[in-house]
Amino acid sequence: MTLTTLCYIEKDDSYLMMHRIKKEKDINKDKWIGIGGHFESGESPEECLLREAREETGLTLTSYRCRGIITFLCDDITDYYMFLYTADQFTGALKECGEGTLEWVPKDRLEELNLWKGDLIFFRLLEENAPFFSLKLSYKNNTLVQAVLDGKELDLSSDNLP
Repeated sequence: MTLTTLCYIEKDDSYLMMHRIKKEKDINKDKWIGIGGHFESGESPEECLLREAREETGLTLTSYRCRGIITFLCDDITDYYMFLYTADQFTGALKECGEGTLEWVPKDRLEELNLWKGDLIFFRLLEENAPFFSLKLSYKNNTLVQAVLDGKELDLSSDNLP
């Protein structure tokens, strides 16, 4: 399992989103995601989060919270554990990112973006201020085939996913 962080920086009821359009070989090609990335040797989740935020955005996070752990399983890449964070305070100025285009997106417009279907589940959990959660997302051919929240399988055919 590969260890990663994923963070949604909040400002004015918007999240800082990255449109992944700059790298040719990218599992997230053309998707909108938060910022984050792979742990370097010896890093804690917080150290990875802060380093990735600086590298990708130019921002230094000054207030952040770990919201959950996401087990991301996909048939064509290595499995990941993603430590999911939100951040609501930062210093610095936004810079250009080599991995994608950064944009502040109003939270009520997230569903209009090209997102992983599983991301909609944790966006709803974040919106509801759910307590710390564990979410397992399994994809086959880039289609979500299973979601398990805190050990309970979710009905993917339901419009009432948490």
